[in-house]
Amino acid sequence: MEKLDLRESERLYQEALGLIPGAILGIRRPYNFVPGEYPIFFESAKGGRVTDVDGNEYIDMLCAYGPIIIGHREEEIDDAVVEQMRTKGFCFSLTQSMQNTLAKKMRELIPSAEMSLFLKTGSDATTTAVRIARGYTERTGIARCGYHGWHDWCVEVKGGIPKKLYEDIHEFHYNELDELEDIMKAHGDDMAAVIVTPVGHPLAEKVQEPKPGFLEGVKTLAERFGADLVFDEIRSGFRFGLGGAQKEYGVTPDLSVFGKAMANGYPISAVVGREEVMKVAADRVFISSTFFPNSLEQIAALKTIEILERDRVLDKVREKGRRFGDQVARMVAESGVPAEFSGAPLLPFVTFPKDRNGLYKRLRTAFYTQVIRRGVFLQPYHHGYVAYRHTDDEIDRAAATVGEALEEIRKTHLD
Repeated sequence: MEKLDLRESERLYQEALGLIPGAILGIRRPYNFVPGEYPIFFESAKGGRVTDVDGNEYIDMLCAYGPIIIGHREEEIDDAVVEQMRTKGFCFSLTQSMQNTLAKKMRELIPSAEMSLFLKTGSDATTTAVRIARGYTERTGIARCGYHGWHDWCVEVKGGIPKKLYEDIHEFHYNELDELEDIMKAHGDDMAAVIVTPVGHPLAEKVQEPKPGFLEGVKTLAERFGADLVFDEIRSGFRFGLGGAQKEYGVTPDLSVFGKAMANGYPISAVVGREEVMKVAADRVFISSTFFPNSLEQIAALKTIEILERDRVLDKVREKGRRFGDQVARMVAESGVPAEFSGAPLLPFVTFPKDRNGLYKRLRTAFYTQVIRRGVFLQPYHHGYVAYRHTDDEIDRAAATVGEALEEIRKTHLD
């Protein structure tokens, strides 16, 4: 399969290097894909497809890293936002009433959501949850498991951050309850919170579901040592179910954070939790932003949730994810390639287990090169997503592409 024509993407990238540090922020930079094979700039999108600036069209299985739960340019949502913009406005010195409407909807749907705060990004939400937990418990330590954003306390790249800003953060691995217990025993008197993704999605590694008793054990340890339990549902919320993964798995935390699929691409996140804990944000803990109360994103969230409920969207997303996952799992098993498939039906990911000789790196690069050349947009180091507007034909085409890519790398790297 021939390399894509990416000349305009490359031109814009070279231009951007002189305008913006790194040309593009963080995870969207070319080295996070396959440099020279993936587009760098998109032009437009609709439904389950996206088009780059060179006119190449792709089945979008990354969904903007998760926010697109229904589809790109969803007219019913966009129309509601435009109506708000044209008839009432959205950025004021005071808050508009849909704040209350959205908070009541969150309380109705999410087990932990007795009260809510609305922000803009996932990192805003996780950092706010940590601040609330520290304010409520009057402690400092945080046990963390998973990716929680780019703020000082949790970012993995430590450049520019004094060590004292993260020296009270203690990491443990997903599904390793003994590691958390050791942390709590060593620092329990000062532990403010345990923050964990209810579904495990470590960078470039298999997606993991909780082992029997893991989430329950995390909650028990948090309670035993007087720490708040925080679920980071930025990825799982409004995708695993309207009540989040916490409802799916039957474990209710003290605090939870939501974002991404909550508004189908509009920038909003939320911290929700027990009233007693959340109320510290009324006085003892300060949280404020010029733009947090803006109503366009709240309107988008309300309309997104309305569609998710009305059209049984998440049931259908699961069905599409199973359709994709069943095909891909069979192809991976039959391929003869040392590859693994995880995360189906909602967070599908093809990974390559590490080996001493580094073959897995070459296989990963070759596989994702073949996938993008065939018009399917996935990410080598991050799981994918399924959207409601993906058609059965697109799902089947994306699955077939995985099979074709596996066959190609088997012939070129393993025969």
